[in-house]
Formats: sequence, structure tokens, C-alpha cells
Amino acid sequence: MKIMEVTSLTKSFGKLTAVNDLSFSIEAGRCVALLGPNGAGKTTTLEMLAGLLAPTSGRIAFLGTEQADYRAHIGYLPQQPVFFPWMNALEFLIFMGELSGMSKTAVIKRADELLELVGIADAKKRKIGGFSGGMKQRLGIAQALIHEPKLLMLDEPVSALDPVGRREILEMMKMLKEKMTILFSTHILHDAEEVCDDVIMINKGELAITGSLQELRRNHQQDVIIISADEDLEAWSRTIGTWDVVSKIDAVKGTVTIFVNDVSQARNALIAEMAAKKLPVTEFTVGQTSLEDLFMKVVGK
Repeated sequence: MKIMEVTSLTKSFGKLTAVNDLSFSIEAGRCVALLGPNGAGKTTTLEMLAGLLAPTSGRIAFLGTEQADYRAHIGYLPQQPVFFPWMNALEFLIFMGELSGMSKTAVIKRADELLELVGIADAKKRKIGGFSGGMKQRLGIAQALIHEPKLLMLDEPVSALDPVGRREILEMMKMLKEKMTILFSTHILHDAEEVCDDVIMINKGELAITGSLQELRRNHQQDVIIISADEDLEAWSRTIGTWDVVSKIDAVKGTVTIFVNDVSQARNALIAEMAAKKLPVTEFTVGQTSLEDLFMKVVGK
């Protein structure tokens, strides 16, 4: 079942078109990564989906209908959430729950459950102004969940965090995606590959590619061999670039990345070639291209 369907969504600011004719759908129960470089239109798209920004044109259908206001069914964490620093975490969640129409009794119970879920229950009486960035992100996720939304939307949830905080939020997202539909934006491709089921990739405000992570890997992943050595390999790499089994080569001084059509044939030929040329090889890795490689190809870098 489609929880959200977007058709020809466009947003212009004067002569600037930030999002142009964007169409995609989100299946219920999936974790979807909205990918794109900085300035691609990810935040503008999420703000339109969250009902915070009116589209210039296009259609957004939620649960099969174009409801006038479906915000009661979504939770939203902006890229830079803002809190009342004089409030403590429990007060803030109760306030947000009451704004959502929850009763005082229900929201207190729900707030305690969420503070436990996001791992900051021990700090629920501390002033938010003294929270770390990671704690604020956790609190932001809790406020987005306070009214038990059907769809959770997170805008760059880990971009401003240190490695420890980033890991904590990713682990939390893995847990949450077992319980609800999630749409999150990021330009950190490794994070997307780790937690998402589906990918929506945009560039310059337009849809570049979409599909399940499994489909993208099957249709776009390539075998690759990476060789590093204690000498410049650029000249040598040009001699193997004409091989039929080689489709593309990227060489930077002592490291060469070789995209191949038949990994077994290429591996055997390269091992023989390196032995014949007595190359001082320090690393020989056989693998496949990543989501980041596809992303770089899409954005033309």
C-alpha cells in the first residue's frame, strides 16, 4: 500500500526552481532515503511533504487521497530543530503532545515511553539548553513521534553529529523502521545504504533515479578491482585500459580502480600482469561499486 504518492511536484522561488516536476511514491512500512547533493532540493521537498511549504504546482496524495491537511498523521524533524532552552525534555514533549491534541494523561505516559526509547530518560528533568547535539537530535525524534504518526520524516538527521552521535541515531533508525514508515534525507551515502530499503535520488531539483536498494544494486552495481602500490600506477593503468575485460579505469598516483566486465578473468589477468611487471603492490581488493559510486555518476562527478 502506498502511504504517499507525489506527482509533478514543483516549487519555484521567483525565477529559481528549487524542485522541478518531481514524482515518486512511498510504500507503507519501508525506510526511504531521499538522496542528493547539497542544494539538490531535499529540504524544500520535505517541507512541502510536511505541509510547511505550499507547492507551486503538483499533487501530494496521502493514503490514497488528497487530504486538505494530513499533518496529524506525520512526524517531522527539521534539519536544525529549535527548542525552548528553558524547558526540560519532559516539559517539551508534554507541550508538543498537547499541541497535537493529546490529553494530559496520555501525553505524560507517551513522553516517558519515548524518552526511554530514544535513550535520554535519565535527562528528562534537565534543561534542554544544556543538551548536546546528539541529545537534541534524540529529543527531536521523540517530538516527531509523540502523536504516533504513520509516517516519520527526518531531514538530515545525522549531518551535524560527531561519529558517536551519528552511530546512535542510525541504530535508533534501524529500530524505528521496524515499527513505521520512514522518509529521511541525507547526502551521506554510506548511512543511506546501511539503513534504507528504497532510494529516491534527486539532483538540481529533479528526479534522477528511484527504486529499491536491492534493485539499484542489481541494475547498476559493477565489479571493481582496486590496486595500490608503492609507485605511480597511472602510466601502467593506461596499458590495461584497452583490455576487453576492462570497462573503465580511475587512476590517482599509487592507486588504480578498475571497473571490469568479468571479475574472474580480470583478476587472473591482472595478477599475471603485475607479476610480469614486478609491480610493488601493497593492496589488491576485489569488490563491487557502492551506492556512492552510483550517486557520483548521477550527479556527474
